[in-house]
Amino acid sequence: MDKKINYKHLHYFRTIAREGSIAAASEILTLAPQTLSGQLSQLESDFGHLLFKREGRKLQLTPFGQQVFDYTDSMFSIADELSHFLNTSQLIERNIFRVGVSSSIHKLIVYNLIQPAYVKTPQLHLICKTGETERQLNELRTHKLDLLITDRLKVIDDVTSFQIKELISSGISLFAAPDIARKLRDKGLPDSLQGAVLLANARNAVYFERLIAWLAKRNIHMRIGAEIDDSALIKIFGSHGMGVFAAPTMIADEVCRQYQVELLLEIDNVQDKIYALYNDISNASPWIEAICSTHFD
Repeated sequence: MDKKINYKHLHYFRTIAREGSIAAASEILTLAPQTLSGQLSQLESDFGHLLFKREGRKLQLTPFGQQVFDYTDSMFSIADELSHFLNTSQLIERNIFRVGVSSSIHKLIVYNLIQPAYVKTPQLHLICKTGETERQLNELRTHKLDLLITDRLKVIDDVTSFQIKELISSGISLFAAPDIARKLRDKGLPDSLQGAVLLANARNAVYFERLIAWLAKRNIHMRIGAEIDDSALIKIFGSHGMGVFAAPTMIADEVCRQYQVELLLEIDNVQDKIYALYNDISNASPWIEAICSTHFD
């Protein structure tokens, strides 16, 4: 049986949760506390769960209440935005640009790639989401995203369904925390990498397979210590001495500065490529055109 949803009661609930008490919420809603308490009880009865627990004079959300609040707050926040938009005396066009980014791509690279869109439209409203490429591909297909920036071309089943533009190609470098870097240098690189721990960023990325092949060609076999599908998190693990990691050579200086690690090797034969994916060019936004027409060093 479907749970009944009374949106007026949800609005009252949201206000109570924000204010922390029925008394404070009743002043904002201009309702008697007894009335508000009754409406809250009715909502809890409809849901079959308690939304609050009392701690002193304050009301604290239960775990169930917190989940309901998250949904409710998102819903009414959008309604608040719509109300503001409709009541604005001078309606201003919102230049919304929705971009998905594979989580394995370094955030500095993402910033540099998106920057031409801001040059095109300084008042751009960017909505940027990182996550799994497969899920973001579905959002691109259903036009929930305008653009996908990815290094995972290999996971795309039908590349012909999208427009694809290679944005950047960079050699790969290996990095490690200073203590590990010193020991590996003292033993002699690259042979000293034999048996060393490698933090894998993306095992389904083409560059990772080429990196393993490059090592194997030199009879070097590193031990995969972790698979971390997030560009920032893998560098934090590496900076704390958890293992060696790879990153594009083009941002080597920034990686060393930001994460206090050292560059071990530059491997130009192993390339990391980043692509822009979008739907039919006839529907492409001017910001996609600005990004795709920019030459990135």
